[in-house]
Amino acid sequence: MSRKYFGTDGIRGRVGEYPITPDFMLKLGWAAGMAFRKLGACRVLVGKDTRISGYMFESALEAGLSAAGADVLLLGPMPTPAIAYLTRTFHAEAGIVISASHNPHDDNGIKFFSGQGTKLPDDVEQMIEELLDKPMTVVESSKLGKVSRINDAAGRYIEFCKSSVPTSTDFAGLKLVVDCAHGATYKVAPSVFRELGADVTVLAAQPDGLNINENCGSTHIESLQAAVLVGHADLGIAFDGDGDRVLMVDHTGAIVDGDELLFIIARDLQERGKLNGGVVGTLMSNLGLELALQELSIPFVRAKVGDRYVMAELLERDWNIGGENSGHVVCFSHTTTGDAIIAALQVLMALKRRGETLAQARQALRKCPQVLINVRFGESKVDPVEHPAVKQACERVTEAMAGRGRVLLRKSGTEPLVRVMVEGDDESQVRGYAEELAKLVTEVCA
Repeated sequence: MSRKYFGTDGIRGRVGEYPITPDFMLKLGWAAGMAFRKLGACRVLVGKDTRISGYMFESALEAGLSAAGADVLLLGPMPTPAIAYLTRTFHAEAGIVISASHNPHDDNGIKFFSGQGTKLPDDVEQMIEELLDKPMTVVESSKLGKVSRINDAAGRYIEFCKSSVPTSTDFAGLKLVVDCAHGATYKVAPSVFRELGADVTVLAAQPDGLNINENCGSTHIESLQAAVLVGHADLGIAFDGDGDRVLMVDHTGAIVDGDELLFIIARDLQERGKLNGGVVGTLMSNLGLELALQELSIPFVRAKVGDRYVMAELLERDWNIGGENSGHVVCFSHTTTGDAIIAALQVLMALKRRGETLAQARQALRKCPQVLINVRFGESKVDPVEHPAVKQACERVTEAMAGRGRVLLRKSGTEPLVRVMVEGDDESQVRGYAEELAKLVTEVCA
């Protein structure tokens, strides 16, 4: 499908610059409402993160949806996965999230969920795109959509998260530091862990509309590392602004990324006989994850970068765990999308069952050195990734690493860059290969 407005994960950009403007959001609400109404009676849930522009876009979407005859249920600030869950439980036709995830406050965006809590099907996105290019109309007054607010949304989601672990779960004695990135998890995440018995110190849970992701959360993890060490905590948990990504810090202050968290959860599922098939990673997943899973005889496949593609592979294979090294982890046994709180709970349960610290659990995965070099290719008409000399060089390097390394060349989706990535056992060898390939890409583009 050729998309004019939708990217791989909704619509995102800088506030005030088209299409992240109030007039576009009004039209988008109308187009979405018209598209969903064609599928039957229409209720749409709308939630948002804590950035200041969310109020403006919430009002615009609400007006557009109502003009199309769609009823609107407002959730207020809630994590993205909470909106996916509540869309299912309220039997709504769709859910809309106003968020720019881990981006700064002056960005914003829109994500959609289907009535099943998954990404919108391509044909519905296509329908919305086509309607956006048509004149806006308004249904007759008696058919305008009604708007109401769900006041117990946070409580419902907290209970849902807790239901992902056994009812007997007690984290008494576990000392956690939780960084909420001044984002959508600021109320619910501390409550979940405290209600399960943990001793919780909370960071970055005072959103003012402008401080979301600012020097905090999963993109700026230094303050969490410091707090874990100062407080002698067992571990730290860092969320991003909309609560679909999680990274951790062990008791030594070391960062534990999405690949390592994915491994810990997958190993636990296998040990309990709960692993369906294997694990889905992405082209950027560290080779160490693949090799560690291989040692456990757990199948591993790579999807394109982006949670949309991870989800597609999970659905196609009927597997139940996948994710990205950025910390976007999908626990399909419990929910339909990446959920940072639920992923964190699965890691904590895996540690509890094994009687391990996070530092001990991650030792079973030895990450391979990875070197990434960005090469700008300007106005060249040559496709450097498909150039015969480049492809031949990539094949030669891959063969030389004899199954203990890999090469990835991919073009950026937003800039005229080729990303040259090499990883393997030997860091100096990996760097040499990466520099060699980057130089060749530069030459063929000249």
